[in-house]
Amino acid sequence: MSTAMIFVGLILSTILATASNSWLLAWLCLELNTLSILPFISKTKHPRAIEAATKYFLTQATASCLLLLAGTLNAWLAGTWDMTQMSNKLTSTTMLIALTMKMGTVPTHFWLPEVLQGSTLLTALLISTWQKIAPMSLLFIMSNNIQPTFALTLGLLSTTFGGWGGMNQTQLRKMMAYSSIANMGWTVITLTHEPKASMINIFTYIILTTPTFLLMALTSTKTLQNMTTMWSTSPLATTTMALLLLSTAGLPPLTGFLPKLIIMNELVTQNLTPLATMTMMTSLLTLSFYLRTTYLTTLLNPPSSTTSATKWRQKMTKNKTMILLPTATTSTFMMPALIP
Repeated sequence: MSTAMIFVGLILSTILATASNSWLLAWLCLELNTLSILPFISKTKHPRAIEAATKYFLTQATASCLLLLAGTLNAWLAGTWDMTQMSNKLTSTTMLIALTMKMGTVPTHFWLPEVLQGSTLLTALLISTWQKIAPMSLLFIMSNNIQPTFALTLGLLSTTFGGWGGMNQTQLRKMMAYSSIANMGWTVITLTHEPKASMINIFTYIILTTPTFLLMALTSTKTLQNMTTMWSTSPLATTTMALLLLSTAGLPPLTGFLPKLIIMNELVTQNLTPLATMTMMTSLLTLSFYLRTTYLTTLLNPPSSTTSATKWRQKMTKNKTMILLPTATTSTFMMPALIP
């Protein structure tokens, strides 16, 4: 019963934050949202989970302080708490830093890999997807008042560090965290020029990440070593996992390529071709570690006599597979058909 109430609070706080028009109400809803997710992170009662919950709380509390500071300064200068009235550069930049800290972008991204690694797969799914909706909605509302140069710099740094950080990871949750950082870079980089493209990108990422984490949870897959024997649990789920990973990396003609194509087109239209070229080059870093993971999942046949212990896992039931696979397959192939 208590878990259900906390989950309802998590959903309601996000909905109220996205529907609010006042920075004070948005700050209150984001605080409720943070307090609602903390019990899920620390539920396992493991020292690593407690550490992850502490790091998440401190980071979100710092971001909330910055958000409240920016909102108060704006109310003092403009005489209103209205989100659309942020003409001052200091307040808009401070608000951008606060909201990007909540989502996990460079330079305030260091908490995300550690928090995801200390959480369960389903909690990591919530942090990677649902917890980004409210801050992203607030950024969309104030997108007209964000300084373009600052947003472009944050976006390029996030795509670069997200790609480099995921290159050397063997833990899938950390790899997905760095992938999230890189994806948030793609979202922020076009926020001031075409905010609708940013929303398309973040929701496409959520659609692709959700079945990916669910497949990991159902097959008890947490490391690259586990990926090498995932085919023995469910070959069909393994194939779908590979397609989801490639789609998240933005490999054409899969779903994840569509928002990147839209963002590249917008950057070139705004005469930012050098920035678009650098962003595409950084996306190759993300593609490289996703290709490595896909290779381990589908193309590598592990030796019959292994020198290390193989993780035991329960076989996926037919019902679980039949429920999840249509969703994952549809999310992988649906959107390219919409390209004219």
